[in-house]
Amino acid sequence: MRHPRRVVLAVITVLAASLLPVSAAADDETVTIPGLSAPVDITVDTWGVPHISARNTGDLFQAQGFNAAQDRLFQMDTWRRKGLGELSTVLGPNYVEQDRAARLFRYRGDMAKEWASYGPEAKRIATRFAAGVNAYVDWLSAHPDALPDEFRQLGYSPAHWRPQDLVLIRTHALVNNLTDEVDRAKLVCLGGRQASEYHKKLQPDHELAVPAGLDQCSIPDDVLEVYDLATASVRFDKGTMRSSKEPANQRRIDEANSGSNSWAIAPERTATGRPILAGDPHRFNAELPTDRYIAHLSAPGLDVIGAGEPWNPGISMGHNENIAFGLTNLAADQSDLYVYDLKPGDPSRYRYRGGWERMRTTTEQIPVAGTDPASVGLSFTRHGPVVKVDKKHNKAYAVRTVWSEPGTSAYLGSLNFQRAKNYPEFASAMRTWKTPGSNLVFAGKDGDIGWVPGAIVPKRTGSDYDGLLPVPGDGRYEWDGFHTNDELPRVHNPKDGFFASANDYNFPASTRVRPGYEWSAEYRKDRITEMLAGNSRSSVADSARLQNDERSGLARVLVPYLADMRSSDPATAKALELLRDFDGMIGKDSAPAALYETWLMRFLYPGWAHAMVSTPVADELVKRNASPDFRVLTATLADPDRWFGENGAAKRDALLLDTLGRAYQDVQEKLGADPAKWRWGAMHQQLFLHPLGEPSIGPIEQGGDAHTVRASGYDVSAFPYLPVVGPTFKMVQDVGAWDNSRAINAPGQSGDRRSKHYSDLADSWAEGKYFPLLYSKQALAGHVDQRIRLTPEGRPAAR
Repeated sequence: MRHPRRVVLAVITVLAASLLPVSAAADDETVTIPGLSAPVDITVDTWGVPHISARNTGDLFQAQGFNAAQDRLFQMDTWRRKGLGELSTVLGPNYVEQDRAARLFRYRGDMAKEWASYGPEAKRIATRFAAGVNAYVDWLSAHPDALPDEFRQLGYSPAHWRPQDLVLIRTHALVNNLTDEVDRAKLVCLGGRQASEYHKKLQPDHELAVPAGLDQCSIPDDVLEVYDLATASVRFDKGTMRSSKEPANQRRIDEANSGSNSWAIAPERTATGRPILAGDPHRFNAELPTDRYIAHLSAPGLDVIGAGEPWNPGISMGHNENIAFGLTNLAADQSDLYVYDLKPGDPSRYRYRGGWERMRTTTEQIPVAGTDPASVGLSFTRHGPVVKVDKKHNKAYAVRTVWSEPGTSAYLGSLNFQRAKNYPEFASAMRTWKTPGSNLVFAGKDGDIGWVPGAIVPKRTGSDYDGLLPVPGDGRYEWDGFHTNDELPRVHNPKDGFFASANDYNFPASTRVRPGYEWSAEYRKDRITEMLAGNSRSSVADSARLQNDERSGLARVLVPYLADMRSSDPATAKALELLRDFDGMIGKDSAPAALYETWLMRFLYPGWAHAMVSTPVADELVKRNASPDFRVLTATLADPDRWFGENGAAKRDALLLDTLGRAYQDVQEKLGADPAKWRWGAMHQQLFLHPLGEPSIGPIEQGGDAHTVRASGYDVSAFPYLPVVGPTFKMVQDVGAWDNSRAINAPGQSGDRRSKHYSDLADSWAEGKYFPLLYSKQALAGHVDQRIRLTPEGRPAAR
């Protein structure tokens, strides 16, 4: 089937030519649209980026909604149904439990406060954006041949949107730490408080506080099953649920590695005398399409280009005519697991401050395709939704998150700063940013650069309440409001001439607010700092190369331990020789990288865990750390007498040699006996998986790992290893000379399998190549795929 051309908005009269493939030559077309107040122009460039120009912002956001739906309707429809708990309505009874889980975490608070959190225009913007999505849905009803294939395969039609749908959904936001609370409790149960030291490095230095009254051993292994289901992707198998939740190891890799890189370079350190801003967010990247979408929005008072999530109006990473902005995840601890004693004989009541408090319960009817509606019960304590009731032990468990607070719809806070003209305005607009916790990196064409963090951070009461373990829900452990973003540190024009964020702990010691204790290792940040500090005349091309840098800081720590070692074991001796001069470059064509990664992930970490602690604790560490914090491991290698005991250095070296020899044999089994033919790319291959199966995109050989600037957190449970977390969208902004900016969005802008923009950027992404992120009409003129003029019909919409 040929893909219909991009047609824009609602129930319209369309020329027969509009059903030509998108690969047809670019030409001009006029389309009549009900609901607009004035004409809107959409120019789609060579790389599938829509440039939308309107005479007012109301029309602009309506056009953005329609345009996003054209490219990403199935993804958007699935996101909405999953987040609202409406999958069963079209997919049947196998999805009722996932719907129930999602409904537990929907926003149920004050809607006036919710809309106000995102600025005075937010509700109007959401209303027009939803109207644009609905217009495309209506157009599809009249033109069924244009319906995306997925809807035909599954046998249902896309839904209409309500403005509030954009903000009721919370479960796609990162809140950090919840899984780690349960993991840490299990380790403390098995090995005492000291066992938790092997789990993750805490920053700033901190001794774990064990809450009074908490029995770590009572936490059920499945306590987060409902939470995992609420936050999981939707999995299909011909309309039947393939799996209730994502594989546990994949989710843990995703949570551990979700992050980003972003940096700003001051004009005195660039070749042009203009600032440079770069950013590449790292999220789950194994599904089609990925969750970033590039667009250019232009109307009087607003001219912004960059990426956001397709279901959100506006742009969260990009630039307007005056400033550029990028973001990375800030590991604010915004969630806790509460444990309750239930009243004997009455499981609807839980112990709270000397009495018994009744849970708030509600029953909702979930429409179910092919059968009667399902009646599901939802229970809430004062802290949050109940996710587990352990009848045998008379316990209940609830998850408290900031999602119940107004203004915590992920990334929608970007509406507040898209019109900012300078650093003071941008910093002021960031005061209301809540989720996800984010480091916003800034650069202005006036030469200013800076860093403005934003997060809603709970004030936890009690000396033994640090958020690192579950807590009793009996009233001793409460949130006493939230810190304001004004309490967080900021950086304006740093003396080094650049600022970089890579999810590291970058708060000064004097900071009173501690957003959390679990931060990414500094390997990416240190490499970025090394490269920026060593270049006094940085260029856009330099930053693009740095985004694709594959040198591992962790390898540069580990490999020197092998330098003077020898072994009589043939496999170990060959392994030592292969890694002798390894520089830590995790290139796809590298044989040493293939051995190093296998050693690190499959043998060294499990072997180290068993050398450090008892078998039960070690087994739990390996099980729960699919992406370990290797800073803990390297700290023990550096001080072997403390950690390995008597003759510590000898025991350490024996561990390194034994695991290295076994890794060499493992690679031999996978890639053959001749190490000259080994390649990391043969083991490490990106596959973009369509949720319904074929066609997928890939496999694409990749370099890098979780510790390189070109980040790639991967799953070693199957071979070849599948990268599941990393950057698909990347941008480098030449601040003030905007047409020199560069970007990439893999594997393509479109989510429609019939579109040429479905996979046209995959090869460029794999090769570290970018396209020009064109801003001016003059530059865009030479790179046009299609032009469409939208004209109003009927009664104009409100501006």
